[in-house]
Formats: sequence, C-alpha cells, structure tokens
Amino acid sequence: MTHMLQRVIGPVIVIGFMVVIVQFLRATAPEPEMVEAKRSPIGVYVERAKAVATSASITVYGEVRPRVEIELLSEVGGRIKSVSPEFIEGGLVNAGEAILTLEDDDYRVRVAEARARVASNHLALEQAKADADVAKKQLANEPNPSELALKIPQIQQAEAALSAANVALESAETDLERTRMTLPFDVRVAKTMVDEGQYLTPGRAVASVFSIDVAEVRLPLSDSDLSALGVPIGYQAADNGLAVNFSADVAGKEQSWQGSLMRVDASIEAATRTVFATAEVRRPYEIDDGGMPMAPGLFVKATVNGRALNNVLEISAAGLRAGDRVFVMTDSDDLQIKAVDVAYANTDYAYIRGGLSENERVIVSPIRNPVTGMPLTAIETTDGSMADAS
Repeated sequence: MTHMLQRVIGPVIVIGFMVVIVQFLRATAPEPEMVEAKRSPIGVYVERAKAVATSASITVYGEVRPRVEIELLSEVGGRIKSVSPEFIEGGLVNAGEAILTLEDDDYRVRVAEARARVASNHLALEQAKADADVAKKQLANEPNPSELALKIPQIQQAEAALSAANVALESAETDLERTRMTLPFDVRVAKTMVDEGQYLTPGRAVASVFSIDVAEVRLPLSDSDLSALGVPIGYQAADNGLAVNFSADVAGKEQSWQGSLMRVDASIEAATRTVFATAEVRRPYEIDDGGMPMAPGLFVKATVNGRALNNVLEISAAGLRAGDRVFVMTDSDDLQIKAVDVAYANTDYAYIRGGLSENERVIVSPIRNPVTGMPLTAIETTDGSMADAS
C-alpha cells in the first residue's frame, strides 16, 4: 500500500512543481511593446481634371443609299427608236435628257386628228353663237321664248364638245411627249432592262435608276446617343442640321465626306430598341482630285457633333468608375471616393458637370478593394510624364 502511494504522489509533486515554475515565468516576463502597423501606400496613375468647352459627339455606322431610287416605266407603247449613250449600268443621265425614244409616228397622227377636232368644234361653237344671235333678234317681240328657241342648249353642247376636244388634244400631246423618256433630276443608271429595237407596252420597266443630288445614310441611335446629340425623337432640322463627318476605306485609302443630320424617326424600332436618324450628303458624286464619290451601298463611319458642353471638367474615360463615381487622390495623398454628375462620356473621355473640382487629381488606374482614406502615391502616367504629386 505504501509502495502504491509513493508511485502516485511522485508524479503529482513533479507536475505541481512545473506549474509553479510556469506561473513564475509568466509573472516575471516583460510586457510586449505595442507597435502600430504601418500601411504601405499604393502606387496609382493620376491625371488632373481640367475645365473645357467642347461638344458631345457620337460615332455610329450606316449604309449609304440614294435619296430617290426608282424603276423607270414606259407610260406609252411602241418600238424603241434610239437610246442614250449613257443608257448603260453606271451611266449618267442629266435632268431633261432623253434616256430612250420610241417611234412616234402614230402619236403624231393622233395629235393632228385631235387638233382637227378642236378646230371643228370651235367652228361649231361659233356657228351656234351666230344662230343664237339670229334667233334672239327674230324672237325679240315674242313673250317668254324658250331656251331651245334661243339656241342656248346648242351653244352649251358646242362648248362642251370643244372642251372635250381640247382635253383629247392635251392627252394626245402628252402621249407624244412620253415617247421621249426623261426624268426631272440627274440620275445614274443602276440596271437596264430593254434595248434599242425592242417593243414596249405601257407599264413595262425599262431601267432602275437613282438620284445623285443627295445621298442618305440611315444611322441607328441609342438612348445615350440621343442624349449626346440633344435632339428629340421626331426631330426635323430647320436649316442645315447637325454636322456629320463620314469616312470609309475605299480603294485602299481613307475617304471622307461632310454632311448633315436632317431628321430622326418618330418611332423606336421594337426589335433593337433603337431609333434611326437620316443624314444627308449633297452632291456625293462631285469630288476633288483623288477623291471618291459617296456611292450607294458603301458602309461608312459617321461622327456626329451634338450639343455644346460648357463649364465641364474633362477626365480620362478610365477615371470614371461604375455608378458615376470618381477616385480622387487628395492633398494628403489618400483616397477619396466622389459621386459625380456626368454630362457626357465616350470611349476616350468623360465630361463632369458637378461633384468634382478643377485640378483635382483623378486616379485613372485600377485599385483593388478601394477604401476611403487608404494611402496612395502618384507614379508615372501612361504617357511617360510624371504624375502630379503633392
């Protein structure tokens, strides 16, 4: 029993002794020195906000089309007697110039016959008037003579016959003029469908032509595009409209043309939720040396100058964050997050109307987990010049 007690008490004494030693070491250990962790500043690219006066502009794309594109139809029948040398694909036919001419002998005969009928009916009218004068004198003493006795219905009949003869003459002369097919504006021929010697019936298509006085471009506009231009849906230009610069690569060289945005459709396209505007370029085929015409079918880039932006601050587009926020580096070299009023923004710049001051340092580089007050340091800007620093 005594031996068992000794085996138990020994380890207990050892453990108790070790606990006393540990407590003694804790009580006599020095207090750890409390040192505040130092935050390392984050390097950022900055640019200063600068005051500018500019205008909003948008860039959209569209296909060129002629203002007028029609199929030319024959209004009378007959055999084609001659065609213009420009009656070919791509040919230029000026206003009033005959595109083709039909044989007109039959139509000249009809005009001559119509003129003879006019002369005959004119004679009949004069005869009826003379007869009426005689009847009036003969019946001067008769009480209440009838209109028939006074030859009044005969005069009315002769006048109606003469009027009908004049209308028939005008119709015959019109048909004669229509044997010479012309247009009231300059055109280019897109496609020919007949040729010399062929017989035409009324209503037969002879060519597809398009006008060259004005070229049009249909431009799709989003809601933000409308805001940048400052025009409403259904806009109609009073004078020259908004300035538009068109460009496209043609024959391996960039070509440009100047035009105007003249109108905006009055409805929104349901499928794309966009509204289309129409821009015009006048005299697209009048070009300088080395230039190219703005031909139908050409796909062009259009830069439209919109509303004026006065008293705004310009910053790089990279400086505008989601939710219309801007990260600013303060004079104390720490981060400040500001909500701003954006007047307009494109892929290159953002224009701020409020919430930012001129010459403030705007951060244009990414920041992970931004927190107001975090320390910053300005590093070299993307163009190689040193960023502004306090």
